[in-house]
Amino acid sequence: MELAHSLLLNEEALAQITEAKRPVFIFEWLRFLDKVLVAANKTDVKEKQKKLVEQLTGLISSSPGPPTRKLLAKNLAALYSIGDTFTVFQTLDKCNDIIKSKDDTAAYLPTKLAAVACVGAFYEKMGRMLGSSFPETVNNLLKSLKSAESQGRSEILMSLQKVLSGLGGAAASCHRDIYKNARSLLTDRSMAVRCAVAKCLLELQNEAVFMWTAELENVATLCFKALENSNYGVRVAVSKLLGTVMATALIPKQATVMRQNVKRATLEEVLELMATGFLRGGSGFLKSGGEMLKVGGSVNREVRVGVTQAYVVFVTTLGGQWLERNFATFLSHVLDLVSHPRATQTHVEAVYSRRCVSFILRATVGSLLGEKAQIAAAKEICQAIGKQMKAVEAVVNDANSENKSGAADVAASQHVMVCALQELGSLVQSLNATASPLIQEPSIGLLETVTSVLLHPSMAARLAAAWCLRCVAVALPFQLTPFLDRCAERLNNLKTSPEAVSGYSFAMAALLGGVHQCPLGIPHAKGKMVVSIAEDLLRTAAQNSRLSLQRTQAGWLLLGALMTLGPSVVRYHLPKMLLLWRNVFPRSLKELEAEKARGDSFTWQVTLEGRAGALCAMRSFVAHCPELLTEDVIRKLMTPIECAMTMMSHIPSVIKAHGAHLKASAAMVRLRLYDILALLPPKTYEGSFNALLRELVAEFTLTDNSANTTTSLLRSLCHYDDSVLLGSWLQETDHKSIEDQLQPNSASGSGALEHDPSSIYLRIPAGEAVPGPLPLGVSVIDASVALFGVVFPHVSYKHRLQMLDHFAECVKQAKGVRQQAVQLNIFTAVLSALKGLAENKSTLGPEEVRKSALTLVMGALDNPNPILRCAAGEALGRMAQVVGEASFIARMAQYSFDKLKSARDVVSRTGHSLALGCLHRYVGGIGSGQHLKTSVSILLALAQDGTSPEVQTWSLHSLALIVDSSGPMYRGYVEPTLSLVLTLLLTVPPSHTEVHQCLGRCLGAIITTVGPELQGNGATISTIRSSCLVGCAITQDHSDSLVQAAAISCLQQLHMFAPRHVNLSSLVPSLCVHLCSSHLLLRRAAVACLRQLAQREASEVCEYAMSLAKNAGDKESTAINLNPFAPGAGSRRDAHCRHQGVNITETGLEGVLFGMLDRETDRKLCSDIHDTLGHMLSSLAVENLSHWLMLCKDVLAASSDMSTAAPLGGGKDEELEKKDEMDDDTMFTTLGEEDKSKPSVAPRWATRVFAADCLCRVIMLCENANKAHFDLALARSARLKNPKNDFLVLHLSDLIRMAFMAATDHSNQLRMAGLQALEDIIKKFASVPEPEFPGHVILEQYQANVGAALRPAFSQDTPSDITAKACQVYVVAMKIKKEAETKPKCVSKSTEEDEDDFGTVDELPPDSLITLVQPELPALSRLWLAALKDYALLTLPAEFATQLPPDGGAFYTPETIDTARLHYRNSWAPILHAVALWLNSTGFNVSESTEETAAAMPSSQKRATSIMLNQTPGTPPSTKSLPEINKDRMHLILGVSIQFLCSPRPEEPVEHVTSCLQALHTLLDSPCARIHIAEDQLLGVELLSVLHRLLLTWDPPSVQLLVTGVVQQIVRAAQDYLQEKRNTLNEDDNEEKENPLALGEGGESGGLVPGKSLVFAAMELLMFILVRHMPHLSSKVSDSPSHVAAKSHLSEESARLVAATVNILSDLPSLCSPAGCMTILPTILFLITRVLKETAVKSAENQVPPPVTAALQGIKTIVTLPTIKTDETQKQWTGLIRSTLASILEDSQPEASKPILDEVSILTAITLFLLSASTEIIGVQSLQNGCMNRFRSALNSSDPWVQAKCYQLLLSVFQHTNRALSTPYIHSLAPIMVEKLKAVERSRPNNNLELLAVQEGIKVLETLVALGEEQNRVQLLALLVPTLISYLLNENAFASASTASKDLHEFALQNLMHIGPLYPHAFKTVMGAAPELKTRLETAVRASQASKAKAAARQPPPTVHSTPTIKLKTSFF
Repeated sequence: MELAHSLLLNEEALAQITEAKRPVFIFEWLRFLDKVLVAANKTDVKEKQKKLVEQLTGLISSSPGPPTRKLLAKNLAALYSIGDTFTVFQTLDKCNDIIKSKDDTAAYLPTKLAAVACVGAFYEKMGRMLGSSFPETVNNLLKSLKSAESQGRSEILMSLQKVLSGLGGAAASCHRDIYKNARSLLTDRSMAVRCAVAKCLLELQNEAVFMWTAELENVATLCFKALENSNYGVRVAVSKLLGTVMATALIPKQATVMRQNVKRATLEEVLELMATGFLRGGSGFLKSGGEMLKVGGSVNREVRVGVTQAYVVFVTTLGGQWLERNFATFLSHVLDLVSHPRATQTHVEAVYSRRCVSFILRATVGSLLGEKAQIAAAKEICQAIGKQMKAVEAVVNDANSENKSGAADVAASQHVMVCALQELGSLVQSLNATASPLIQEPSIGLLETVTSVLLHPSMAARLAAAWCLRCVAVALPFQLTPFLDRCAERLNNLKTSPEAVSGYSFAMAALLGGVHQCPLGIPHAKGKMVVSIAEDLLRTAAQNSRLSLQRTQAGWLLLGALMTLGPSVVRYHLPKMLLLWRNVFPRSLKELEAEKARGDSFTWQVTLEGRAGALCAMRSFVAHCPELLTEDVIRKLMTPIECAMTMMSHIPSVIKAHGAHLKASAAMVRLRLYDILALLPPKTYEGSFNALLRELVAEFTLTDNSANTTTSLLRSLCHYDDSVLLGSWLQETDHKSIEDQLQPNSASGSGALEHDPSSIYLRIPAGEAVPGPLPLGVSVIDASVALFGVVFPHVSYKHRLQMLDHFAECVKQAKGVRQQAVQLNIFTAVLSALKGLAENKSTLGPEEVRKSALTLVMGALDNPNPILRCAAGEALGRMAQVVGEASFIARMAQYSFDKLKSARDVVSRTGHSLALGCLHRYVGGIGSGQHLKTSVSILLALAQDGTSPEVQTWSLHSLALIVDSSGPMYRGYVEPTLSLVLTLLLTVPPSHTEVHQCLGRCLGAIITTVGPELQGNGATISTIRSSCLVGCAITQDHSDSLVQAAAISCLQQLHMFAPRHVNLSSLVPSLCVHLCSSHLLLRRAAVACLRQLAQREASEVCEYAMSLAKNAGDKESTAINLNPFAPGAGSRRDAHCRHQGVNITETGLEGVLFGMLDRETDRKLCSDIHDTLGHMLSSLAVENLSHWLMLCKDVLAASSDMSTAAPLGGGKDEELEKKDEMDDDTMFTTLGEEDKSKPSVAPRWATRVFAADCLCRVIMLCENANKAHFDLALARSARLKNPKNDFLVLHLSDLIRMAFMAATDHSNQLRMAGLQALEDIIKKFASVPEPEFPGHVILEQYQANVGAALRPAFSQDTPSDITAKACQVYVVAMKIKKEAETKPKCVSKSTEEDEDDFGTVDELPPDSLITLVQPELPALSRLWLAALKDYALLTLPAEFATQLPPDGGAFYTPETIDTARLHYRNSWAPILHAVALWLNSTGFNVSESTEETAAAMPSSQKRATSIMLNQTPGTPPSTKSLPEINKDRMHLILGVSIQFLCSPRPEEPVEHVTSCLQALHTLLDSPCARIHIAEDQLLGVELLSVLHRLLLTWDPPSVQLLVTGVVQQIVRAAQDYLQEKRNTLNEDDNEEKENPLALGEGGESGGLVPGKSLVFAAMELLMFILVRHMPHLSSKVSDSPSHVAAKSHLSEESARLVAATVNILSDLPSLCSPAGCMTILPTILFLITRVLKETAVKSAENQVPPPVTAALQGIKTIVTLPTIKTDETQKQWTGLIRSTLASILEDSQPEASKPILDEVSILTAITLFLLSASTEIIGVQSLQNGCMNRFRSALNSSDPWVQAKCYQLLLSVFQHTNRALSTPYIHSLAPIMVEKLKAVERSRPNNNLELLAVQEGIKVLETLVALGEEQNRVQLLALLVPTLISYLLNENAFASASTASKDLHEFALQNLMHIGPLYPHAFKTVMGAAPELKTRLETAVRASQASKAKAAARQPPPTVHSTPTIKLKTSFF
């Protein structure tokens, strides 16, 4: 293949390869040439042009295949347009000669076609350059057109189309000839030719004025004829032609009108013409005038469907604005179509016409109009309905009912009503909440109009009105309850009108059915209301025979609708329902028999309707309340059901007796019975199988049915992949709803509500807009087939055999059309049964059953009907699956092999080839492996049968199935299959699209089979890969969209396995073009492929898409016309028609996708677009922030107030008004832009919701990307460095603006999304400071915007879920505002003191919200408590359900329990926190008083309140004392907390856990709660053990910190309580001998009982935390082999945790008796010393870590414990304290291996012991020496900080009151100190720290002087004074000294001045002894005074730091 990649064809290489591969080689070369010519250098091309032309023209006569000729023509034309054009006429003549040639053989045909293609390509590319030669060429083509066969005809027409488009108006002279020759071919036998003619004429009408003037009617007639017996492709092409011609006739293009004086057609004429096609069909014009007017003769359905599509093309071409202006005319015209008697000859025809008109309205109004225009359209529709209804009322009220025409009018009006109401419903539903103006504006009166139709005499109209009401209620849920009430009221008032009973009950049923789509549901009382109305109707049905039928139907309909509300509502009415059901049917067989003899035809009709209704309600019950189906209930249901089954056998005799009009009612009963049985487990009605199967079989074999009705289920039971054979891909087109009418099965596509009223309340099947049940006859057969499939697997083999034999007999008996119908039904039933068997994993049965089944199936494989053949193949595969025996499969395969080898007819060849495919599909590769070779070889042979495209299609389809199911086993056959696929792709004519579709499927299957191997580089793999790529290229270029879709999915597979080999630069632009295809399947495929590409390579995809826009910009045309079928680029339809090429603007592919979201309705497509945009967003948004934010902003800015598009010629005043309406930001989006670039519709609400979600995602992505996104200062500096940098914070105003736009929209969903975005923005930007205004946050400037966005959510009519969301946002905003206000204060606080009170860290000052709710607190607190109480009850396990209050709680009723649970579960935690805050501040002093509450609440809540306080209304409140009430509250809160904390589900949000813990913490702040928890010790223990469990499962440090806070509170509560008890003991009975200190845990013995001891529980929990953060504390952990000795530095959070833990540990001994203390102290002291040792590590900043502080505090607490001093424990206590001190000393021995200990902390600990413990304990020699050594080494430390701290500590030791303790230390350490201080003279301090050390040392010396006795004073001063004087500097030295040195000088001077006066006598003595000291001192004093005098003149005197600059943060002493 690589050899083919050269500018000239490599002829040597071509000669060397085999004949078979040559076409592929040539095609590959042409493909290369196509890419290279455009990019190549012109001179290179000109050099080789001659040779190239020779090679290319040579190829024309080498009979190239269709794809090759297309490329060849394209290349030749491109070559001439790039190179020289000298020889172009020669080449043209050559081609013309070939075309003229008389050779008609098949072999010469490809050459002719290639020549034709070349001519077309020349003219298209070069147009007028070839001007003079065109008449000859055209004549030539037209001549050969006459004699050509179909392939030639379509090729010539396509060429003519290109000639026309290339020449434009220049070809006017030939226009008439072309028209005359082409029009006769519009009715050609070949469908491909019809399509080609339509496209050719479409091109012609651009310039040929006569087509839409003089010839207009003829063109219309021609089109109608062309639509007869057409296929889908022809209908699309012809309707496009017809619609476009009509649009041009109405509004011609300017240029052509200028040239000739044209008479324009009026709108009436045009519409009249189209209506003739809709109403009369094609051939009407040829009959004589008289006959034409007769009503007889049916309308041709294909014509009607085609004309319907033409209407849509017509309006789309004229555009949205035209429709806006002319909507009234258009609407009345389309509605007149349905009221025409010819459109409604039979009921099914009427339904078809209605569907067509609905389609026209939906496709135009639904997609061309923006939201504002849609509202206007809805008003118009309302008026039309009102007008019709007035006319109907006039006829109905006219007593003189002789006028027949009136009755006919009423009958016709029903269809108009149905269309109008359905469109109105769909409009409102698509507008959703944006439609609220429609409802609220009284002048429109939408509701009155719609409800008036509920009284229409026709049932269809009433149902449509009910449906419309349901749509309104779903769109605007707040209307639902008022509607229900209104209907109930009217139903009551108009009980005596049959229409009213029927209409209003329909409406109520419809509304109930819509409840599940409304997020907030309806009040539960409505359920009771519906039941009582329904009961009343059923009860009174018998009273009045005029009403009995309607009342019966209405009653049951309402009950059926009630069931859709689900088990929570139905549960309460179930007993009543069961009773009602039982009473409808006779109780016993005797009664049944008796019943037959009684009654007339009317009572029977009512009875049957009643029973059908009851069964229908049952079915609804079973379907919607499966939870209530207990065995008991099923048993009770079976009584009436069995009775109904028995009744079935009696019905025929009743019908005989009373007339055939009962047949419909009887059929209805059967339908309902089958439906409910299919939902129940078959085991429940085993006993009735025989009778039931008799009924079912009779039903679908049409035994008692003279009509040949067929089931509609066959397609759905066949495999989805077989759509190619069945044509069911039409279900996947945009025209599905009308194309269904043309399917062969009975009444296909004629679904309508009136066929089954119960569908008004059922869920709508996915993908349908309005429920459309099929007519009763078809529905019954469908139901019987479905039930047969359910029952068959449970029937005995004997019966199975009987049935299968009976089926064969039935097929034999029937003849002709009836045989087909019976066979279709039987096959559907058999398939259904086989499917049931497969699902139940059961087998078919013994040999004779299989044989019988096989005979039945094999017989149908040769049936002429393709659908039956398909079903038979499917059945065969399913049988093989169910039997699952190799021999059976082999037998079936062999039979088909033999048949295929001998058979020559198309039918059996297709049937049996499919059989092979199905066998492989259902048995899989392994099961059918041995037949693989034979199957493949046979199918490959069949696929080459060029004479029959049908055989090729079926065999290739089967081949694809085999490749798919064989998987890797197929690997050996890949090459031959691939080469066959390529050969066929290059030779099969493009008009055989099915063959090409199957080839595409095969290609896809092969790619999947080879799979990841495709990445390889081996020779074979490379060949396979390039073959696959060539195959994809050919299919991509095919004209049929299904084939293109297959190509895209092949490329998608290739991209998955070998991404490097798929060329995105060509794939992406082609996908973008397909996004605007008119074919849904192609758009789906393109988006699915883009989605996959965007997942991996989003940025490339976007770049290539943008390149498409750039290339288009280079061309002349403005709209990008890349669509191969688009008419000429300049045609003026480009502005509107979505089928014209893609328009990519600067918003890129993203913009196009957002635009698609507005147009597309297909669910799958939309979800793929969402995903694609999501992938692009996540990989590109952070880099391209402004681009994506602009995108979202543009979509959101189209807030619903903007009109659809600025009116084209809007006068100046309109523009001005507009300016006033909009505010500045939206202005630039609408004004000053070209209308072309605007999308035709402003983004709809669903797209805007998606844009708001995208906004939230962008914020989230930025959060994970870079800090600078949320820091203005950082962002600005980064922006300065590189202006390309973009950060979210720079767009904050845009973000807020977007959220604001969304939050204040009409649409509720958009408001929710906007509020969510607002909340995200506030949360993320809350802490961003405003750099310009320190102390402020950036969000403060947006307060007004946020307020304005939230305000509307609190208005009266806002739905509650939005208000709730707004409250949430408000709370977030307030919290953050408060934090911002308190922030500066916090900052200053933390610098002064350490946060040693950990409890308050997480609690803001009880929240700024408290100030807001302060006035409401009395009411709120009660509601909070009530809600908590509800929550507590609702979380009880199911077995306590009986304990729940019977009439519900404060905020739920018994019916809402299930839905309420969820809400409680989401919101209890903040409520708990709130209650705790309230109780803590005031609540424990407030008692409940019902009166206040009642006064504070509206009356509606009084009942709730009285329930909440558990009393019946009216009884006086039971009085409880305040302590009792408080006790209850405590129990409630602790109960809820403990219950939750015991086992929070892992998916619980962490906020719940933290809220709960904060609540407990807050609660335990209040004395009342403390007493409560301390009184009952077990409560505390329980709480602690629950907290311990919580710690085991929840990791976040925040949770652990909160837990320690709560533990601390519990311990403190216990401490307070114990203290209280001890105090009272001390006061009360001093004469008693009991020692108050002996109170506390451990008693006399000192034992602690696990489970009962609070101390033990606390220690367990604290130990757990310590070990988790410092694993080496536990000997278990540190000894285990997995433990690594390396110690990690504790994180800040861990440090806080450990500190908190140690704090609590040291509090524990105070809870124990002395004996108890001795039990726990060893552990506690061990832990504290270990923590001290582990955490006291030297740090650079000399900071004391929190754990150290805590440990020191703990040591102090323990050593000074008051409880200990009892005689018994004294000795033990002494030992403990000594060993603790000893271990501290030992641990602090400096070692090389350990990290450097922080000596200061250790010294502090030692000092604590020295100061707090008595001398007897610590005065031991060894300890004393150890302590002194520590001090000594500290004094000699090189670190001045350590020295300074050491001096401070020594100071406290020396000052100790107990001289016995301090004296040894003074003796030992004072000399070293003096030495150190003396030495300072030589090395003066260089920095503040060193200075500090000296100052502290001097202080100690001064203290010693003060401590010394009078007689020793002189010696002491003799040490101090000289030292100080030695610090003084002389004047010269002073000037040059460092600041620290100067400070020392000052300090010494100050001290000397201070000492002199203190000890005058001693001072004099010392000074006298040393005169040199005296002089130094005097000099210094003088110098100081002089400088002071100078300074005084300048500034106030400096303060001297005599106080140390650094304090110990916590004072321990």
